Amino acid sequence: MTDKPDKTDKTNWTGAAAMAGAAIGSAALAAALLYASRRKERAEKAAKAAEPSPAPPETD
Repeated sequence: MTDKPDKTDKTNWTGAAAMAGAAIGSAALAAALLYASRRKERAEKAAKAAEPSPAPPETD
């Protein structure tokens, strides 16, 4: 028997860490996209509200 740690232990650990990192990165990317789309919607809504409304139709 040797006192060296099993290589499979390290491989399993790094594999799990890589999967966790990928999951965190994916969540961060999704959150950034949602944030950007909400800002865009709010900006479009504000721009639409700022437009002057057409003159009311004239009635006699």
